[in-house]
Amino acid sequence: MIDEDTIAAIATPFGTGGIGIIKISGPKSFEIAKKIFRRKAQPSALKPYHLHYGEVIDTQDGSVIDEALLSFMQKPTSYTKEDVVEINCHSGFLVLQKVLEIVLKEGGRLAEPGEFTKRAFINGRIDLSQAEAVVDIVNSQTNASLRVATQQLKGILSKEIMKLKEGLSNVLTYIEASIDFSEEDIDIIPPHELLNKIKVLMDNIRTLIDSYEEGRFYREGISAIIIGKPNVGKSSLLNALLKEKRAIVTSIPGTTRDIIEEAISVKGFPLKIMDTAGIGDTKDVIEKEGIRLAKEKLASADLVILVIDSSQELDQGDFDIIEELIDKKVIIALNKIDLVQESSIRRAKDKLKNYSIVPISALYSEGIEELKEAAFSAIIQHKLDSPPSVFITNIRHKIALEKALENLAYAEESLIREMSPEFTALDIQLSLKCLGEIVGETTSDDILDRIFSEFCIGK
Repeated sequence: MIDEDTIAAIATPFGTGGIGIIKISGPKSFEIAKKIFRRKAQPSALKPYHLHYGEVIDTQDGSVIDEALLSFMQKPTSYTKEDVVEINCHSGFLVLQKVLEIVLKEGGRLAEPGEFTKRAFINGRIDLSQAEAVVDIVNSQTNASLRVATQQLKGILSKEIMKLKEGLSNVLTYIEASIDFSEEDIDIIPPHELLNKIKVLMDNIRTLIDSYEEGRFYREGISAIIIGKPNVGKSSLLNALLKEKRAIVTSIPGTTRDIIEEAISVKGFPLKIMDTAGIGDTKDVIEKEGIRLAKEKLASADLVILVIDSSQELDQGDFDIIEELIDKKVIIALNKIDLVQESSIRRAKDKLKNYSIVPISALYSEGIEELKEAAFSAIIQHKLDSPPSVFITNIRHKIALEKALENLAYAEESLIREMSPEFTALDIQLSLKCLGEIVGETTSDDILDRIFSEFCIGK
C-alpha cells in the first residue's frame, strides 16, 4: 500500500458546465464524506456503490454549499484499490473550489498530478504500461489512437511482456540448474536447445520493436508536409484537405511564408498537415526564412506531399525539389487538372513514373479523397481489418525492449563461445530487468515520478 494519507482533487476540467466532480481516495475518504455530506432522505447511512442525493455543507457554519450526488467505492474494488468517494456537484469554478477546500479542511491532501492512477499502480490494480495507457486515452484525438490505448489498458501489451518474461525465466532456470550441478557433469538441457529458445525469444522481441514505427502513428499521428514551388497550389490543397479556408490563397508567389499546421482524421488516424513556403530562388529575406523552415520540417516529416502544377511543364525547379526527397515517403499531388487535357496529365505521369501520383484539383476538391487514401496507404502497411495484435506505441517501451534484446544477444554469444554459464545467466537477468521496466516491476522512482507528472491533477 501507498502512504496512509487521503488525497483529493477536482477531477473535471475547469469551466462552467453541468457536472463537476471532486474525487477523494484514501483511508479517511468515508469519514470526510460523512462530515461534509448530508442526505436529503433517510436512512442516513451511505451504502457503497450507490448514488446518494443530498447537500455538501460547510462544516464550520453548517451552510449549504451545493446540492450534490455522492458515490462511495469501498476498497479494494475501486480505481485506486482504496476507499474512494466521488462528489458530483454543479460545475463552476467557485463551487468546486469551495467543496474541495472543505474536503482538505477535514483531513484530505491535494493530490499531485496522476496520483490517483499512481496509487492504482502501486496498489497492484494496474501495471505501469496500463497506467501510461490511461493518459493515452485522455489524450486520444482519433478512433485509432483511442482503440490502441484501450487495448493497452486492458493489458494486451502486459500479457505479451509477461509471456516473454516467463520464457526468459524458464531459460534462466535451466542455466542456474546447470551451474548447481556443474560438478556432476550433468547436462540439464543441451546447449543447442537453449540457443533455440533464446533465438525464438529474440525474434519475438524484434517483432515488438519493429511494431513501434507503425504503432507510434496510432499514438502521435502521421506528420505530412506539403511542399513545392511557389504558386503551385499548396495552400489551396491545405484548405481542400481541411474543408475550410485556413490558408490565404492568392495568385502572388510567396504568399505563404510561415509554417501552417493543422490536423485531420483519415480512417481514424490523426494526420498532421504542414503547409510551407514555396521552395525556389528568392531575394526576399522573409521568404528565405520560410524556405529554411520548410526544409527543417521536411527532415522530420513522415510523409511528403509534393505539389506540382500540371498546367505547367515540369522544369528544373521541380526536379531540384525531387532530388531533396531521397529516402522520404513521397506522394506527388498533380494539381490544377481542371486546367489541362488528359494528355498533359499522362505526360507528367510518364516523367514521374517512379512515384505515387494522385491527380487533383485543389480549387474544386477533385481527387482529395484519393490523396488521403494514398497518404494513409503510404504509411500504414497493414489492412484495417487485420492489424497486428500488439503495438509498441511508447518510446520508453521501445528502448527497454532494445536493451533486453541487446542483453539476450550477449547471452547468445556466451553460449556459442561456450563461456561460463554464470555470464549467460547474468545477461538473461539483465534482460528480465529491462522487460520488468515496461510493466513497472523494476522501474526507478525518478522514472515513475516523470511518467505520472504527465497526468492531469485528478487522474
